[in-house]
Amino acid sequence: MNDLSQFAPASAEIFLACAACVVLLADLFLPQRYRGASYILALAAILGTSTVLTATAPDARMVVLHGAYVIDPLSHLLKLFTCIVVAVTFLYARDYLAVRGLLKGEYYVLGLFATLGIFVMISAHSMLSLYIGLELMSLSLYAMVAFNRESPMAAEAAMKYFILGGIATGCFLYGTSILYGVTGSLDLGEIARRAAELDGNDIHLLVALSFILVGVAFKFGAVPFHMWLPDVYQGAPTPVTLFIGTAAKIGSLAMIFRVLVEGLGPLHGSWADMLAVLALLSMAIGNVVAIAQTNLKRMLAYSTISHVGFILLGILAGTPAGIEAAVYYTLAYVIMAGAAFGMIILLSREGFEAEELADFRGLNARSPWFAGVMLVVMFSMAGVPPLLGFYAKFAVLAAAIEVGRTWLAVAGVLFSVIGAFYYLRVVKLMYFDEPVEQAPLAAGSDLRIVLSFNGLLVLALGLFPQALIGAVALVL
Repeated sequence: MNDLSQFAPASAEIFLACAACVVLLADLFLPQRYRGASYILALAAILGTSTVLTATAPDARMVVLHGAYVIDPLSHLLKLFTCIVVAVTFLYARDYLAVRGLLKGEYYVLGLFATLGIFVMISAHSMLSLYIGLELMSLSLYAMVAFNRESPMAAEAAMKYFILGGIATGCFLYGTSILYGVTGSLDLGEIARRAAELDGNDIHLLVALSFILVGVAFKFGAVPFHMWLPDVYQGAPTPVTLFIGTAAKIGSLAMIFRVLVEGLGPLHGSWADMLAVLALLSMAIGNVVAIAQTNLKRMLAYSTISHVGFILLGILAGTPAGIEAAVYYTLAYVIMAGAAFGMIILLSREGFEAEELADFRGLNARSPWFAGVMLVVMFSMAGVPPLLGFYAKFAVLAAAIEVGRTWLAVAGVLFSVIGAFYYLRVVKLMYFDEPVEQAPLAAGSDLRIVLSFNGLLVLALGLFPQALIGAVALVL
């Protein structure tokens, strides 16, 4: 019984794993006409997981399962946020999948297993448990990208994602093996202690750090390890792109926090310079190349790359304020990206994917409300005050200046101004161009309600930024 009690802090993960298996079995044995029940079961699984998480909220940091797993307030917040994001993703996806004959259990089962992988990454306290979570998430995402078997673009994107992801994972494992050879442990706490004792310029330690950073940067989509991201965003079905662009980003943030801040924190002087280069390149390439895109999903992919650059600004600061800003920026970005991809789903219908910028022409004439939602999201992503994205950018730039990286902060502001062009182009198309078609929006009421709430949340958290900033500050 004592051994079993050690698993109590991981109750949410155990519940989620069991629930995902139930959804899998139900989808396997249910008659074809009842396959839509997987949607209800998946939402129930997320709701149940959220309930278990709430009931097992930790009062303090605990390292359990022989040092492999950590439970702390930060992990609790990130898991609850992940549950909300995944539930919203499932709600957005339902109509899209149903109209195209794709409403099967695979999407929801894979989504639940990917969520489980994100949970494991969030609570990882060992390079081994981190790797298990990473692979669980990655393998689920590879399959989700290829979910539409009739689409050659989806198959190509999945193949590219799988091969490049495999190379990145190989780099991560190679770096981990060298790190184990140098420190003699896979436990992040022990690695931090050994790294503090060793010379920060130890060549073996730096080689290990470099390979691990390649794996981390790939999963985050930072330049120059970003080439998979535009193709996967464009080739995958939009609900899958939505999942990769939101929930998976929380897993990537957890990964970089556990490895660099908790495990290799004593080497901050070494990895901060590497992150500075990645951040600068990501902000530059992401914002400049996005201007040339005519496909909205590719534009949002390059936009994601630029936002990753800003998140790295907070991480490389290495201070509590910098980490807090990076977490806040990630959660803010996930809220904004959810609404942006939700708008693409809203405008799409059977046989038509609203992926081109031109598809947003004259949206204000067709639906002033949802044109307003998209306007708020675009302005927020551009960093226009007083919206959510403005405070997120302000927080990471302030953290960079605080540690003497003023030149990076100036570069961030410069590239934000450049990036504002492609966000404003969407607004111009909606409000100043004639609509290509007059057909009313055909989305269901549940999608409209969730998307409206998502857009209002971007506005509300901009008007009252302390709601989210305070929540992040409480757990760090």
